[in-house]
Amino acid sequence: MPHIGIKMLKGRTPEQKEKLSAALVKTLVEQLGCSESHVSCTIEDFTAQEWQEIFEQEVTEKSGKLYKKPEYNPKDLL
Repeated sequence: MPHIGIKMLKGRTPEQKEKLSAALVKTLVEQLGCSESHVSCTIEDFTAQEWQEIFEQEVTEKSGKLYKKPEYNPKDLL
């Protein structure tokens, strides 16, 4: 443990996801001082329509746990 969970709009390649995962894992290991062997990472893709519900669940409803707030309206993605 720890686990990194990424949720984003569809459209990135597997190669982009691999690079992103590697960069985030590296940063997490550096910042937390944990072993890379203990880190896991998932990436989930969503359509703009699906993102509306995910945004509500993951951003709006978890505002007390949000360390970086978005600067856009998710409805603008539709």
